[in-house]
This record gives sequence, structure tokens and C-alpha cells, in this order.
Amino acid sequence: MADPERPDTPLHGGVFYARSEIMNADGVRRALWRMSHEILEQNRGLSNLVLVGLETGGVHLARKLAENLLEIEKQDVPVGTLNVAFYRDDIGIRQVIPGNPTELSFDLSSQIVVLVDDVLFTGRTIRAAMDAIVDFGRPAAVQLAVMIDRGHRELPIRPDYVGKNVPTRRDEVVDVTESGVLLGVMGGVDP
Repeated sequence: MADPERPDTPLHGGVFYARSEIMNADGVRRALWRMSHEILEQNRGLSNLVLVGLETGGVHLARKLAENLLEIEKQDVPVGTLNVAFYRDDIGIRQVIPGNPTELSFDLSSQIVVLVDDVLFTGRTIRAAMDAIVDFGRPAAVQLAVMIDRGHRELPIRPDYVGKNVPTRRDEVVDVTESGVLLGVMGGVDP
């Protein structure tokens, strides 16, 4: 696990040491269900709405939100993935972490784009995502859904939909999976 927003996080070989559980699997499920209803209510339906999961942590969350919206409204919502590695403002300062390619099989022009990520920290990944999406069209609006907002913003970015606000120390790491959300630290190096 490496957090691309943290210059002090080991890129390869770091070990995550969990200190506490913030949410269990049921808590993640309930937060996603609530966020799905909030997205639906805020946008007065699903017309012209697309979900874009940020690689890697936001992809499974975007797919789960789409499943929930299908269950609630009986309507499919397009889901894409976005890799922002080459849009980051720290290229040349830090090593670029290879990831899955961007997959957007639809035009973003005139769409309401809901960017989905697991953890909002400094805001730099979201800034990179906003730069990236304009390469795929001019959205009518861009909204942000995150499972965890941990504070420590370096840019004026605020989420529209939040699973949980969790105050953290800068040296802590938040790990979000379908099994739950853990708070811990990175340390050591794998042999």
C-alpha cells in the first residue's frame, strides 16, 4: 500500500500496521447506501449522471454506488475509471506509481460527473482528477464522493458526499476496503 498524496509513504515494500478499525464491512455498506441516496436526491434523479472511480481506491466504491443506484432506481449509471498518475503535480519529485489505465467508454461532455475516491487527504489527487477529466469532455458539473475525509487539505477541495469524517494525524494511513476501514501507520520494509 502506498498513498500517492504522502511524500513520506514508502512506494514499495512498506508494511501497513493497523491500529484501529474505523468502520466494519456493515458500516461501509451502510455509508455507501446513504451516499447513493444522497447522490440521487442532490441530482434529482440519474439523468446525465456518470460515476468515475479514481484508481485504485475509488474504483470498487464507484461500482458499488452504481449497483446501489440500479437497485434503488432500476436504472444503470455508467461507471468509468480514471488513473491520474500523469496529471499529478509531483511528477519529477516522486516516482510515478504504475496503475491500471483509464477506462472511460463515454463522453463526459454535459454530464454530471461524480468522482469517487476512497480517502480525501491533501486534495492533490482530486485536483489531478479534475485536470484529467477535461481531456474527456466538458462536464456540466463535477461532484466528489469519498468514503473517508481525513482532513489536512492543502488545496480548497471539499467533498459533496462523505461516508465518514475521520480526524487523523498526518503520519497515519487510512485503508479502505469492502471489509472495513482501518487506521494505522506505514513502517518497515518487506524483505
